[in-house]
Amino acid sequence: MARAGLDVLLLEAEDTLGGGARTRDLGLAPGVVHDICSAVHPMALASPFLRAFDLPARGVELRVPEVSYAQPLDGGRAALAYRDLERTVDALGADGPAWRSLMAPLAAAPEVVTALALGDKRSLPREVLSGEGVRTAVAFGLRVLEQGTPAWGARFRGEEAPALLTGVASHAITPMPSLASAGVALLLGSLAHGPGWPLPVGGSQAIVDALVADLHAHGGQTRTGTRVRSWRELPRARAYLFDTTPRALAAIWGARMPSRVRESFARARYGNAAAKVDFVLSGPVPWAHPEVGRAGTVHLGGTRAQTAAAEAAVNAGRHAEHPVVLVSDPTLTSPERAVGGLRPLWTYAHVPAGSPRDVTEDITAEIERFAPGFRDVVVASRCVPASRMSEENANYVGGDIAAGEITFWRMFARPRAALDPFATGIPGVYLSSSSAPPGPGVHGLSGWYAAARALRSRFGIDTLPDLAP
Repeated sequence: MARAGLDVLLLEAEDTLGGGARTRDLGLAPGVVHDICSAVHPMALASPFLRAFDLPARGVELRVPEVSYAQPLDGGRAALAYRDLERTVDALGADGPAWRSLMAPLAAAPEVVTALALGDKRSLPREVLSGEGVRTAVAFGLRVLEQGTPAWGARFRGEEAPALLTGVASHAITPMPSLASAGVALLLGSLAHGPGWPLPVGGSQAIVDALVADLHAHGGQTRTGTRVRSWRELPRARAYLFDTTPRALAAIWGARMPSRVRESFARARYGNAAAKVDFVLSGPVPWAHPEVGRAGTVHLGGTRAQTAAAEAAVNAGRHAEHPVVLVSDPTLTSPERAVGGLRPLWTYAHVPAGSPRDVTEDITAEIERFAPGFRDVVVASRCVPASRMSEENANYVGGDIAAGEITFWRMFARPRAALDPFATGIPGVYLSSSSAPPGPGVHGLSGWYAAARALRSRFGIDTLPDLAP
């Protein structure tokens, strides 16, 4: 909107900009910084918005590990998703050809898959309007139906390949199999064999800083430490975009919203949760399978059946005996983030919504399960329980880092069933957070879609501004 020539003011409740994409010194070890929520960024290379914004041209270095993600199994085994699809196929043995047939058609057309999964859910992406686009869309849909239903067990014979895919599906923090988790798995899984899953040098804050720099370069202003509780606290403007949950927006505007919209926003449902633990280590994680240490992201959950059981427990409001845990060591691609022989380790565990539990021991035990001796390299740690995740980002209510439950229905009716999911019933007021399509992820698209509507309806600007540096 600033590039379109408008006066823009960004109000941020916290003292620093970036929300879940911030990188901070937590005081655990001198000079060691941690990513607050997001750490690995497949969308930095795949999102249509971020591709057009061109992060590398703005000085953001995105380093892509050779192994996108890994799934350790008991007994020192592991399944690995290399960027090289054929290398992954070879490593999966008898299930390799089945993995190829699942992923190859999607990995060959990442822009089509991304457009399908990350569209505004109200229009047909132009990427689909070609022979290749239609074929890829059909392939994607059929695979979502397969992996999102009880038929998900028909393709594979061993444990490694289905466990590998289930680990990616767990990013949805929802019961499996489901159409929503299958869509997440196939989107992220196909990107793993294409552009890859990069980690930004310096942490997630590098992406935020590039966005803020461009805003300032085009005359936009930012004001931190400003929490808005009522519309009366807002300056006069012709358009307002809210990167908040629907409930927060309804509370801010109150009776100014049409009652049916306000009630719908106030009833918006949150999903299952994540609890975060940041570690400082004196050395690398001693994975039983050494290749796991080459992965930018490690999913801990065991076999497909074990992972699904853990997610079912969380969905039922119980802590799983062996929770799903995500792990990333940023020093894999950025050795400079190790300071004085100490390195950060990023982890979180899936837990019931609102859980106050300190999951440090839960996560430590799960890593130790697949990396005996992990406890010996832990120097310090810090846990943020699910119940306190909103203290660092108000959108993470009860630890729901997706800002709304993830179901197939809610991917379209997010945050409510409406022709325009970004509209609030008040002219000029728009929802632009992950609570609106296309949903969670560091992709910038919820804001991009909302801004396009505001530019067109409030300012008569039909042609979106160029994002190139």
